[in-house]
Amino acid sequence: MKRRRFGKTEVALPVIGQGTWNIPESKKGRSEAIAALRHGVALGMTHIDTAEMYGAGEVERIVGEAIAPLARESLFLVSKVLPSNASYEGTIAAAKRSLQRLGTSYLDGYLLHWCGEYPLEETMRAMRTLIESGSIRFAGISNCDVEELAIAERALSPYPVLCDQVLYHLYERTAEHRLFPYARTRDIPIVGYTPFGRRQISALLADRTLREIAAAHDTSVRSIVLAFLTRDPVLFAIPKASSIAHVEENALAGELVLRSDEIDAIDRAFPKGPLGDLASL
Repeated sequence: MKRRRFGKTEVALPVIGQGTWNIPESKKGRSEAIAALRHGVALGMTHIDTAEMYGAGEVERIVGEAIAPLARESLFLVSKVLPSNASYEGTIAAAKRSLQRLGTSYLDGYLLHWCGEYPLEETMRAMRTLIESGSIRFAGISNCDVEELAIAERALSPYPVLCDQVLYHLYERTAEHRLFPYARTRDIPIVGYTPFGRRQISALLADRTLREIAAAHDTSVRSIVLAFLTRDPVLFAIPKASSIAHVEENALAGELVLRSDEIDAIDRAFPKGPLGDLASL
């Protein structure tokens, strides 16, 4: 699994991490999701992302159960605060609840899930307090464009913005227009979520260009997609995988290096489209 320095943190993270949105919360599915998360960590995908919103906190409990027998220092654990909780006091209280559900004394990263009613400056002030108390190591944002990212940088100073987590897949490349160039100049990682889109995996699996490149590498289309979405040093991805088979496919992408002509072919097959507002789910 390839690792890269994660922005200004000096921490080396795997290019492919593990997302947990919509993982099964009960019975057999829950057990399979826990096994998949642990298997992913064993394969090097030690960056695990979750949020208080997922399953109204239940997914954090599932992640906590998954990581309980693992060496905490080997993981990079990230959660997110809802905008409705993102006042100064609300952010600190939400972080404490997330820590309890996850069964850990600290988060490696804590993000604002998206901008809402509370000023970004107020939320970042709470993030500074959480950093200084040792509850979190780094703070960042999600679903934010250039303007919000610049505000977060100023408000969080002297601490660096950990990352901006955004919707990014082959059918949604709006972030490449403005956000990616800005992030490169500021050394801020972009973490792409939902890398296979929503209800679009069948179209990806059937795409001729992707199938040909996958065959040339003797790998899966899923792996090729993830390799493309992490082709730039600023890019990381957090695909969800609630099965062992998908975890293994995702991990394979962390070893792939696409040739420039393959990147160009995918670029032509899935053009980034016109400049527009940053998309989110």
